[in-house]
Amino acid sequence: MRLRTLLLASVFALAACGSPEAATTAPADQPGGVNITANQNRIRAQQVDAIAALVPAAIRTRGTLVVGTTGNGTPPLSFRADDDKTVIGVEPDLAQLVADVLGLKLDLQASSWENLFLSVENRQFDAGFSNITVTEERKDKYDFATYRKDTIAFEVKNEKNIAVKEAKDIAGLTVGVGAGTNQEQILLRWDQQNKAGGLAPVKFQYYQATSEYYLALQSGRIDVYAGPNPTSAYHVAVDGKTKIVGTVSGGGTIPADIAAMTKKDSGLVRALQQALDTVIKNGQYAEVLKRWNLASEALPASEVNPQGLPRK
Repeated sequence: MRLRTLLLASVFALAACGSPEAATTAPADQPGGVNITANQNRIRAQQVDAIAALVPAAIRTRGTLVVGTTGNGTPPLSFRADDDKTVIGVEPDLAQLVADVLGLKLDLQASSWENLFLSVENRQFDAGFSNITVTEERKDKYDFATYRKDTIAFEVKNEKNIAVKEAKDIAGLTVGVGAGTNQEQILLRWDQQNKAGGLAPVKFQYYQATSEYYLALQSGRIDVYAGPNPTSAYHVAVDGKTKIVGTVSGGGTIPADIAAMTKKDSGLVRALQQALDTVIKNGQYAEVLKRWNLASEALPASEVNPQGLPRK
């Protein structure tokens, strides 16, 4: 069975504790009795008029919230349902809650990572929900409303006797990591620290898709994969051939947050933040995170433009 098929077929087995509606309406032959079809029966929220009034007039008039997300096969964040078209996951679920509170119809657009930022900047997308970390550099062009802790995991094959807690633990290893990501920046700093201390350098390997990293890990082409904790936790549970041997904040020694992203000074971020706060307080946010096994990454409240990761 191809890795992507395995991931899709098992997506909700990890999340069997989802909403009662989602569980009871799922086809009987789905893993764990939970729906992985295009009809997600998402957890929904009620409109809050006072918050909806904060939405810029042009968006209110249009009646839709256009949200970009990278639907490129990274469960449980954003990935394709079993129709191989519809984007599902924790990011679309949270975007749906926000759109509901704002009284808008969600228009979810799949995008590449690079195009996501350009499309938000040129207002093709109103917002991005795609495991985006707040950084000081990004705050130059974008506003942020936080909704999850940013955690990075280190994943290895089960038979590997490796633990990753600090820089020296990756010395001399071949590590797979996404180019341009915060985890890459952490590992590059660790590598420089190691080399300055006389330790062996890291050999970095880069691939285009998460599935390619997992194939490289299984074949022994890389020793460790460093990626978002949600993706690794999901893969460990589904595949059964790997394990997580350490985690670190997305900022390394600095706490980091995942956030909804809008164009700088577009006037939308305060509405997003208050919508997120609303679903955090009423429990629907917790339901969504629990559905995707991400309760450990919950935030007590959403913040606008908190301190981000420092400039490179």
